[in-house]
Amino acid sequence: MKHPEAAAGFVADSAKSSWHDQALWGVRTKRDAAVSAIPEWEELREQGARIKAWSLAHLDDLLVQFEAQCQQNGIVVHWAADGPEHNRIVHGILAKHRVKKLVKSKSMLTEECGLNEHLEAQGMEVIDTDLGERIVQLRHEPPSHIVLPAIHLQKEEIAETFHKTMGTPADMTDETELTRAARKDLRERFLQAEAGVTGVNFAVADKGIVVVCTNEGNADLGAGLPRLHIACMGIEKIIPKFDHLSVFTRLLARSATGQPITVYTSHFHKPKPGGEMHVVIVDNGRSALLGRKDFRRSLGCIRCGACMNTCPIYRRSGGHSYMATVPGPIGSTLAPSKDPKTHDSLPFASTLCGSCTDVCPVKIDLHQQLLAWRGELVKMGYGDRKKIRSMKLAGKVLSSPTLYKLAGIGARIALRGPRFVLPSEAKKWLTNRDLPPVPAESFRARYRRHQK
Repeated sequence: MKHPEAAAGFVADSAKSSWHDQALWGVRTKRDAAVSAIPEWEELREQGARIKAWSLAHLDDLLVQFEAQCQQNGIVVHWAADGPEHNRIVHGILAKHRVKKLVKSKSMLTEECGLNEHLEAQGMEVIDTDLGERIVQLRHEPPSHIVLPAIHLQKEEIAETFHKTMGTPADMTDETELTRAARKDLRERFLQAEAGVTGVNFAVADKGIVVVCTNEGNADLGAGLPRLHIACMGIEKIIPKFDHLSVFTRLLARSATGQPITVYTSHFHKPKPGGEMHVVIVDNGRSALLGRKDFRRSLGCIRCGACMNTCPIYRRSGGHSYMATVPGPIGSTLAPSKDPKTHDSLPFASTLCGSCTDVCPVKIDLHQQLLAWRGELVKMGYGDRKKIRSMKLAGKVLSSPTLYKLAGIGARIALRGPRFVLPSEAKKWLTNRDLPPVPAESFRARYRRHQK
């Protein structure tokens, strides 16, 4: 199933699509308010973009430096070429310590690699401890947003899930009470855990430090209570110096949720006394993307989700319609690089309005990359055949003044008539769209009349 078909079900529920749109636009509004209070915001974006570009250009050296510094700090470093190897490494560490129960904080990399499913198949209990992640885990669903994993759910749906899985009262729909119920359940899980797995927001090369940003403190509990901490990171998470970290901590929270800073910005630089800390560094297609000059800038993403909150397509179609670990505009540039056949429709799930580029804290040219991916996918033989044919026809019409004039006359006549006479694709396109009244004359005719 491609994005248009998957999105159709979400769009069909107009009430849900509407509040989903409004909820995410509310986050975008908070972002705008936070940004407007920082006079040097554009300078921060420029600094962030330059640091990320330099990091990607010197990625090999920075990763080697990071490994050496981690080893000096007593951290064990592992390298994984892809998702399956990552999963085997993590399982091997856990098996060595005879771990049966572990807690995990939010990590899009482990979602990408399918770590939960792999460990559960080996008989281990994996508990996601971010509240949104825990909700979707209990519902056996993937996250629909990288920052707000359960944004597609209303409190009544969450109440029903908690009632079925935790035994809370069926009519308990108060947000505070639901949060307290989840906290009580998760605290017991933290105390029982034999290991903690976290993601990594930033990896500082010159210090051998991993930085994890959360609003709930779950990563701190997961990494601090058990004796074993495993941090999983993509190679693109590296930044050169500790001094650079302040640029990204100022950019991240404001872009993600409109906060000045995340509630917990935790630095892990060595194992706890008597414990072990491991860092698993994963490629999984990132080096290949780095080698594509038109698309490598997408590796600079700091996973704030701002492009999703502003995207008119994502807001109205929901994250699950993308069928990718990372949805929205950034996901639509990343997913085709790994599996173009499965994700060939995603770059076309965009208006190319440029709003995603405008809000990106590290100035990734997302709408330009989406446009470039469209051309790339067509060259590779993917994409909607009907759409490709229609675009070729449009190209011929737009390159010929005569054909353009005739097409305009035909379109004005057709749109004034009944809908049933239109081609099937046009009728489908107009199902959820309203067009303005058809003008009585063309622009050219009006221009000539005014000249006279």
